[in-house]
Amino acid sequence: MVAKELDYIRSKEGAADGEKDGGVYIDAFDAQDSKPKLTGWSKFIDDFKKVDDDELGLDPNLTETEKLAIKTANAPLNRRLKSRHLQMIAIGGSIGTGLFVGSGGALRNGGPAGVLIAYALIGVMMYCTVQSLGELAITFPVSGAFVTYNSRFVDPSWGFAMAWNYAMQWLVVFPLELVAAAIVVQYWNDEINSAAFVAIFWVVIVAINFFGVKGYGEAEFAFSAVKVIAVIGFIFLGIILAAGGGPNKEYIGGRYWANPGAFSNGAKGVCVNFVSAAFAFAGTELVGLAAAETKNPRVSLPSATKQVFWRITLFYIISLCLVGLLVPYNEQRIEDAKSSYDAAASPFVIAIEDAGIKGLPSVMNAVILISVLSVGNSSVYASSRTLAALAASGQAPKFLGYIDKTGRPLLAIIVQSVFGLICFITASDKSGEVFSWLLALSGLSSIFTWGSINLCLIRFRRALYVQGRSTDEIAFTSQVGVYGAYFGMTLNIVVVCLQFWVALYPLGGKPNASDFFNAYLAVPVIILFYFGHKIWTKNWKIYIRAKDIDIDTGRRELDLDVLKQEIAEEKAYLASKPFYYRLYNFFC
Repeated sequence: MVAKELDYIRSKEGAADGEKDGGVYIDAFDAQDSKPKLTGWSKFIDDFKKVDDDELGLDPNLTETEKLAIKTANAPLNRRLKSRHLQMIAIGGSIGTGLFVGSGGALRNGGPAGVLIAYALIGVMMYCTVQSLGELAITFPVSGAFVTYNSRFVDPSWGFAMAWNYAMQWLVVFPLELVAAAIVVQYWNDEINSAAFVAIFWVVIVAINFFGVKGYGEAEFAFSAVKVIAVIGFIFLGIILAAGGGPNKEYIGGRYWANPGAFSNGAKGVCVNFVSAAFAFAGTELVGLAAAETKNPRVSLPSATKQVFWRITLFYIISLCLVGLLVPYNEQRIEDAKSSYDAAASPFVIAIEDAGIKGLPSVMNAVILISVLSVGNSSVYASSRTLAALAASGQAPKFLGYIDKTGRPLLAIIVQSVFGLICFITASDKSGEVFSWLLALSGLSSIFTWGSINLCLIRFRRALYVQGRSTDEIAFTSQVGVYGAYFGMTLNIVVVCLQFWVALYPLGGKPNASDFFNAYLAVPVIILFYFGHKIWTKNWKIYIRAKDIDIDTGRRELDLDVLKQEIAEEKAYLASKPFYYRLYNFFC
């Protein structure tokens, strides 16, 4: 990076972050200025106007990668998310239909042991991935986060493919979740017109996101709190039921592991469940995407990153272990599921129904409905921020980069909202076919996203080493280090390869084009984006040399000597504390 560009970024970011006041960063949008303060209707209208954004005056000799780093570092997003928002998003953000409903199909495909193996392996991989993401996002809390890291640390073409892959994933998830919410409502009355309910849910989610990042944060805080309470409650209930303490006084124990058995469909059943597990964990990375809109990511993100360990262990592994004890994999209600979102086929609901507990199945179904709305809410947030980052870097239509005075990527939110209207196709006879192909687009998207996050950390660490610098200047380092990143990336590659086998030879069927592309469509789409960008830019370099990687732009703390001293003081303070305190700090 040219020295004058670094000086410019330092002055720009210092102004954007505000001066440090007692260790707390003051949001630029909260600062008082000399302009007359608008109130009422005038302020409401003014908030929708584009934020004042001075031309960056970039040196035309800068590379595409350097320009992208500067633009994403200076996106005028509003930093309104607090520690409690991030922590609740980290704990319960991705708990949704993948766990509550999708685990039924996973149980049928792999059996109780197959479910635990698949979810545990993907869970360990997710822990490594979120650690990698935490290190990068705390060091570089820029607009678009991990969707722009690929262009910066790996290759612009790979970054283009991964960013559009991620944007498309959430674009199609939004209408899917709206339809899913309507299906969940049919648990109480299957004669309800689903089109009416998708309209109601569309209005609710769009309205939440028009309140800006604070609206998203508060909604997710409430949604996640409900989900976390529900899962903890089910864990206690499940233990009681398995031990014979339910109304039926029937001891269950490990009965269903013996008959019908621990595995269903052998090794292939476990492989199929890798994608089911990936779908269940999708959204875990949203903590990193929110870094650019967090008041002080250096304080908030480390704790949120560490808490992913507890979510994987407590909410997924333990609850799924109990599901495997309480529900056999050949349960007829799972076989008869009308769709992958049919709440009647939720093993959580089935376990409660079989125990003879009145009223509680409806409560669990209400939790499932909240989970679906939570994922829909996250999809609007994720896709709009990704599209805005793509526009800022010149990789999407420029109008998508419109950010208003309250920090909302307004036009990107509108585009996502309009795309969500596809949900009304639920009234068509062809809706099942359309949605299966939409789901195919997002099927493997998360796997590629997570693998790329780990690759970015590997490249970042390599750049630090080659440029003669060290992790002493990084406020938070991954607990599993670069070896964890290698493990996470390798496991993602293995899952993609195994999914090719499952797509080519589907479970219980013969090779056919329809099943193959339903399971593997994301791969050719990513390849098309990658080579399309190579051809368009005529940039045939496979990767950026480590010595050329920019490891400074986008940092909020740019005085590295002061930062190193603060980090050393923090480490010394932690070392002076008792063992139990250090253990708590490691995990929380």
